Amino acid sequence: MRCIVQSGGFVNSVIRNGSQLRRETKQAMVCPGRWSALLLLLCVAMLSGCGGPWRDRYLDKGVKKLTQDDIAEKFGPPSTAKTPVLGGDTVWTYRVPMGDREVHPWDPGSLTAGKKTKAPPSPSPFGKSLAGNDEPYREPLYCYRYTLSFDETKLLKDWKREECVPRTSEDETASQ
Repeated sequence: MRCIVQSGGFVNSVIRNGSQLRRETKQAMVCPGRWSALLLLLCVAMLSGCGGPWRDRYLDKGVKKLTQDDIAEKFGPPSTAKTPVLGGDTVWTYRVPMGDREVHPWDPGSLTAGKKTKAPPSPSPFGKSLAGNDEPYREPLYCYRYTLSFDETKLLKDWKREECVPRTSEDETASQ
């Protein structure tokens, strides 16, 4: 009969062969498949919260929780605000410049040095240079509109993100 007890990376075995008892202590072999699976699971769990723009994650978590004041503190004043006179939902819109890397962080095309434009460095949000003022090449930025709806108690009811002006593909631009 064999009894095995594992503790602290060591295996203690008691082997009974008839009336004889023998004890063995060996270092336990760790299964590399388990560690790699655990490491992969840990990485996926950590990176799962990193997909998409931070605004999307913030608003997703804040539906029915965030107030107008909370959002104004985080995003600043809205580009437009429509409050109905007779009651109902208040609608705020924000216009935000974002590049492909922020919108689609998991896209392999955005991880490489994708399409860039040549332009002089600019202090405006649409003209931020990726490598600083010495590098005139930068990632193109696009306008996105966030539309936020608030209920009568000023809580975030729902939201959506869409492009301010739909992009045209390079094929459509070349044919015009």
